[in-house]
Amino acid sequence: MKDQRKVRDVVFAGIDFEGAGAQRGKEDWPVQIGMATWSLDKGHGDFYVSFLEQDGEVDWYAKKIHGIDVGHLSGAPSLISLWPEVNGRLGGEAVPVAHAKGTEKRFLRKFPGNPFDPWVDTLLLARAAMPDQKKHSLGALCEELGLGEKVKELVPERDWHDALFDAVASLVLLEWMIHKYGLQDLPLWSLVAPNTGAWYRLRKAMS
Repeated sequence: MKDQRKVRDVVFAGIDFEGAGAQRGKEDWPVQIGMATWSLDKGHGDFYVSFLEQDGEVDWYAKKIHGIDVGHLSGAPSLISLWPEVNGRLGGEAVPVAHAKGTEKRFLRKFPGNPFDPWVDTLLLARAAMPDQKKHSLGALCEELGLGEKVKELVPERDWHDALFDAVASLVLLEWMIHKYGLQDLPLWSLVAPNTGAWYRLRKAMS
């Protein structure tokens, strides 16, 4: 059954993982988790970030992107031990938010039978709202729209490819789109399954 709550009544829970990078013959694993919440009523808050227990080597390219190496992971908790933190933000009535949610959903499978559904994917939402935009990566969109400084004000001394910074950025982008396009009184499902047809048509015409 589709969630018929209005956007204005929902608490959105942003989440982002930074990964170790998929090395040949091995699966990627998370090295950092960042979470935060936002709602029209209460604004931004509930910030949480943690490095995660080492489960292999960190790929050189991943390390180049996010700057996290095994030295940061010494003594860090396992992801499974953070269930109270994760469920406290993403469980219940909250709606999880991520930019290109595939990685986040994959890492969260660590929690068998987790109830995190439905998701709002700000990548899909941005493609539906702004199909003409040349780049739809989280950093490119936020910088183009002038949102980067707000993210830095909310989580100072952090930057792109930090899990908390990117989780908050996805919420700031969501907030901007909701206000820009007047989505406050739409049902939540309109954000969960946006129509990206215009974006796909443009990409096909360009190929």
